[in-house]
Amino acid sequence: MNYEVNEQGFYGDFGGAFIPEMLYHNVNELKENYLQIIESNDFQDEFKDLLKEYVGRPTPLYFAKRLSEKYNTNVFLKREDLNHTGAHKINNTIGQILLAKRMNKKRIIAETGAGQHGVATATVCALMNLECIIYMGEVDIKRQAPNVARMKMLGAEVRPATSGSKTLKDATNEAIRDWIANPEDTYYLIGSVVGPHPYPDMVARFQSIISEEMKSQLIEKTGRDYPDRIIACVGGGSNAAGAFYHYSNNDKVELIAVEADGLGITTNKTAATTQVGTEGIIHGSKTLLMQNSEGQITEPHSISAGLDYPGVGPLHAHLFKSGRGTFIGATDKEALTAAYQLTRLEGIIPALESSHALAALDKIEFKPSENIVINLSGRGDKDMETYIREMSY
Repeated sequence: MNYEVNEQGFYGDFGGAFIPEMLYHNVNELKENYLQIIESNDFQDEFKDLLKEYVGRPTPLYFAKRLSEKYNTNVFLKREDLNHTGAHKINNTIGQILLAKRMNKKRIIAETGAGQHGVATATVCALMNLECIIYMGEVDIKRQAPNVARMKMLGAEVRPATSGSKTLKDATNEAIRDWIANPEDTYYLIGSVVGPHPYPDMVARFQSIISEEMKSQLIEKTGRDYPDRIIACVGGGSNAAGAFYHYSNNDKVELIAVEADGLGITTNKTAATTQVGTEGIIHGSKTLLMQNSEGQITEPHSISAGLDYPGVGPLHAHLFKSGRGTFIGATDKEALTAAYQLTRLEGIIPALESSHALAALDKIEFKPSENIVINLSGRGDKDMETYIREMSY
């Protein structure tokens, strides 16, 4: 089975561009230009140079000795938390800002949940001297105050989304409205593998640097270029898409996606889309999403702002439906427990998103000979207020 996007923008049954007529010009302009631009030599040279000199890539593939001893297997952490701005998000924003400049766009808009994509967008806009407007749910603005301060310090305008659940879904709605109103000079810099084609494919391509590096790093550390399992958290799913990208057609590698169960999938306080969702359309893409019997989107819940989204990217919907991906969940409590454990065993404070991936270690039986890669998508600075509030010493 093919796990790459087809010419119509579909991964199997999922994807496409289900958009209102007012967005057709914007999306079609991007679709007609993105591959030609990003596959050009001058683009790739500038992109790779910035990833190396500005972002700090390659990120280490760290052998977590004490974590490995605890679970009697070989656990490696792909240290995306060591990127400039503290997460994998910068890989994508570097790529898209270079694309926007080549399309002569002067104004950048973006949505953000946990704030890491907002910070990464504000960072590259400052670097490239472009106007930057970030839409963020009012709830997320309060619980991610340090990242809001960073965005403003970098020169971005942060606009609150005050409708619905006042989280990532609503911030995305506001950004789309802005893009409709400003089609000529504005570039919408989407932060995950969601939205209408070509965004899911484009974001996955920019994030594929994660698995590209893993291949050579694994040869050095294990003697072969693939692990037995890759574990990554999934909300929209960009960090997982990047970690899975070069292994999707290698059936020797189990791809494990960890969603946010929130308070539990039977509580209506969850963001476990593949477990409680059904097929539908959200933000211009056909995928799996949380909705009621009338097709109205239901509100998600996760302690992690970056996973607090009622859908999943179409690539991941395809991995789930086809059986290529193994999808499991971690509750708020399980994610917190995993975060404290990594902190005490390895001296690394992870983002709450990444903590969901770490929680998978308690849900799977491993063999001593196995090599496991966990994509540590971000660092926990932004979540310290939550950690302190929840901490039991």
